[in-house]
Amino acid sequence: MSRAMQCHSCLPWGSWARLPRSLPGTRGTRSVSVCAAAVPGGAGRRFLRRILCTSSISLPRGCAHYQGDSQEKPAQPSSSRHGQSQLRNVAFSGAIKKHQKSLSAWFSHQPNEERQFGPSFSLDAVHVDPVIRESSLEEVLKPSPDLTIQNQLQQPSRKVISLHNLFDVDACGRQVKNVVLYGTVGTGKSTLIKKMVVDWCHGRLPRFQLVIPFSCEDLSHSHAHVSLRRLITKKYQHLRDVVPVLEASNLSVLFILNGLERLSLDFRLAGTELCCDPNEPVPPSAIVVNLLRKYLLPEASIIVTTRPSAVRRIPGKYVGRYAEICGFSDTNLQKLYFQMRLSQPGCSGEESQDRRSAEQENLVEMLSRNLERHNQITAACFLPSYCWLVCTTLHFLYFTRTVPPSQTLTGIYTSFLRLNFSGEVLDSTDPTHISMMKYVAKTVGKLAYEGVMSRKTCFSEEDLRQCFEVEMKTESELNLLEVFRSDVFRFFLSPCVQPGKEHTFVFTIPAMQEYLAALYVVLGEKKTLVQRVGKELSEVLGKVSEDVAVVVNIISKVLPLRFLPVLFNLLKIFPRYFSRVGGKDRDTIAHTMAEELFKEEDYYNDDVLDQINSSILGVEGPMRHPDETPDDEVFELFPIFMGGILSRRNRAILEQLGCSIKNLAAFEIAKAMKKTVIRKGRRGLPPSELMDYLFFLHEFQNERFTAEAILSLRAVNLSSVKMTPLKCSVLASVMSTTCHEVDELNLTSCNLDSGSLRTLFPVLLRCKALHLQLNSLGSDACKEIRDLLLHDKCVVSSLRLTNNPVGEQGARYLAEALAGNRSLRQLSLLHTALGDPGAEAIAQHLAQNQHLQELNLGYNSLTDTAALRVVEVAKRHETLDKVHLYFNDISEDGKRALDSLRMDRDGVRALVFLTAGTDVSDYWSHILNVVQRNLPFWDRERVQQHLTLLLQDLESSRSQTANPWRKAKFLRVESEVKKMLGKLQDGSL
Repeated sequence: MSRAMQCHSCLPWGSWARLPRSLPGTRGTRSVSVCAAAVPGGAGRRFLRRILCTSSISLPRGCAHYQGDSQEKPAQPSSSRHGQSQLRNVAFSGAIKKHQKSLSAWFSHQPNEERQFGPSFSLDAVHVDPVIRESSLEEVLKPSPDLTIQNQLQQPSRKVISLHNLFDVDACGRQVKNVVLYGTVGTGKSTLIKKMVVDWCHGRLPRFQLVIPFSCEDLSHSHAHVSLRRLITKKYQHLRDVVPVLEASNLSVLFILNGLERLSLDFRLAGTELCCDPNEPVPPSAIVVNLLRKYLLPEASIIVTTRPSAVRRIPGKYVGRYAEICGFSDTNLQKLYFQMRLSQPGCSGEESQDRRSAEQENLVEMLSRNLERHNQITAACFLPSYCWLVCTTLHFLYFTRTVPPSQTLTGIYTSFLRLNFSGEVLDSTDPTHISMMKYVAKTVGKLAYEGVMSRKTCFSEEDLRQCFEVEMKTESELNLLEVFRSDVFRFFLSPCVQPGKEHTFVFTIPAMQEYLAALYVVLGEKKTLVQRVGKELSEVLGKVSEDVAVVVNIISKVLPLRFLPVLFNLLKIFPRYFSRVGGKDRDTIAHTMAEELFKEEDYYNDDVLDQINSSILGVEGPMRHPDETPDDEVFELFPIFMGGILSRRNRAILEQLGCSIKNLAAFEIAKAMKKTVIRKGRRGLPPSELMDYLFFLHEFQNERFTAEAILSLRAVNLSSVKMTPLKCSVLASVMSTTCHEVDELNLTSCNLDSGSLRTLFPVLLRCKALHLQLNSLGSDACKEIRDLLLHDKCVVSSLRLTNNPVGEQGARYLAEALAGNRSLRQLSLLHTALGDPGAEAIAQHLAQNQHLQELNLGYNSLTDTAALRVVEVAKRHETLDKVHLYFNDISEDGKRALDSLRMDRDGVRALVFLTAGTDVSDYWSHILNVVQRNLPFWDRERVQQHLTLLLQDLESSRSQTANPWRKAKFLRVESEVKKMLGKLQDGSL
């Protein structure tokens, strides 16, 4: 009978909602342990594999154990005292200590991904234990109810058990020797095993005097016969004096077998013979079988970790206890993990301690509130690996000050998949040996892509059936699907928590849908039937034609059959023709990328980085009513992930996962993109869409392509985009691929600070017009601007600092910059809180400047003295011909003095009022436009007072002229001022 028919735990083929239960709905007992690192999935498996050839490395011990709010019994070592006394009389106690140091050193190593994306947990940091529940073989094999949140909450609570109590006596009082610890992908099996080993190394597992871990993956690669004694000493040389007396010494020994699904075990006597001699060479699988049979080292304890689909490989009579890892089923555990992870020292880089702590606390608080809403993220974070992804993404969004090529959002998701899958095959017993990630890309990727194309995030059972079951043809495919359902399905898809959609599924992390859709497209899985058949036929004909052509060429030299080579050469035409047709696939991928990247209906959404932030931390404000029409789904990460997957580094990681993207394919796609992406990127884009385009170029990691795209951008408008440190780093990184001058860079209202200006310094040097209005830039930022303007390579000719709290000290820095700058022509300091001291500082250094043409000091509370001082200096300036002084505290005497200035005589014009003597000022419309644009950021009462003064001045000047033409002009301007005043008073402006 096929395994698919034997699998009672698998679903009936008509239902996708019935899945094995490992997402517990009830809140159970929990424990917190201060020790091991929280590394997702496959990383732990790699650690276990690496320790097999370890050497002795010592590591300081700085760990403690905290058991909180627990109902479990403390550990009860059965032979601890006897073993310790025995150990004192045995000469090899030193060997075990060396073994502990060796294991501790290796298990302290963090994978590259853990060190690369922010601060990581170390042995002296805090690890949150996931919930472990006692289970049974019947629990594993029986069908589960529908996988909905409601049904999960109604499940009867199973006994919660701690990691250290797994070998306690069972319900019948029998001592447990063999434990099977199982869980789906991402629940933390390997991390728990790592924690158990580290606990033993640091003396926190007194039940066992010796722990010997094995990786089943490594055992599966060994085909030579080997004895248990040789296997142990080969992997752990320190134990060469201990192994010969394992049976006689009565040591309490624990064997750890991690990843049993990698091994093919046969417990039949006909398949695996009995072996009780540790010195007898047998296949590694036979050693495992006889250890579990208790025929070999019967007193040894064994813990096996595996995925649910492989639990049945061990007959139930050989298992003393089944335990299921249920992840963070309690939101309090999730909150605890996030609080400890995001509060790690160094999380926020080089920021001050106070600012770092405040930002970290704010992140934790927002995340906690989002979890309390029972949002979709709560269902996702029951998997510890997804908690790691959330923390890593938040670190990327908030604490990234520079972005090396290795740090991209696509890189985070690709590395996350490697941590959890690490090139594992879906089913070791299947002859195809398809990798788990390749299978996911073909099946879940198809579902994700169809959802993106139809703008859909919720999927019914029929949607799942269409993507997974419609093409099932063989027994092997059916078996693979059963394993996928049991072990992997809930890693990517979970039940929807929205009311009314309980029987639908959504992607556990929303961005994962777009990542898998992008992977599906880039891998070339999106093919029509003709393309699939054509490719297979092309490969067959190509191989056949080469072989036949060789044979015919040999025969034709003997026999007069000259026409046969011509016929067989015709067979080669089809593969060559299909290779050209296959090139069209690259054009299709590039076209899809361009179309999705520049969708006009997405033009005015938030940029993708803000969207990710909102999906994790939620949106502050009132909850949406269930009957309210939801917003259209947005999939702007989809094309960005497509570009990121094509980067060399991500392709190398995906190659390890069994998803190969050839260099030639990536080159041809990039070549095709130049015709579409760069051409569409040249047209004017809204600020948020332009930020997405720059982020796409950063993710793509193709310097030549990025340089060509940036050269076509002469003006960069990012106004109102919240420029976080990450976005500033992305902008600086992308713009650094070229050295061309930028005509205009608009960073108005972008939440910039002095750190942002430092990051953007190389970019700002090359900008002719620089808009920095409305950014709360104080004196620290003005110090950075001073350094910018004094730089030899600075080309800034127009600088606008309107509506920034520059202040007196900031004015002094800017005055120093004016004295030494040669490029600046226009400087706007409108509404920058200069006051008379700031204006005086500007006036003192203005004479040393030789190039400034226009200076705006409006709305700065200047009095007559400061205003006249600036104008006196401006009169002697060679190039300065216009000074803006409107909306200042200038008296009538000061106005008359300024009105007397003449451009032809004094060389400067002062813009103070809407009048110029008995005529209307040529700049009246300019002044009113400035007021209207800045009114949302100015004091309305003060503006109203100034407008009233302007109106009185207009009426007074009109009464002094007899010219009807001038009177008409006065009346027109008066009507505009009255209209603005009326709107101010009724609040419509």
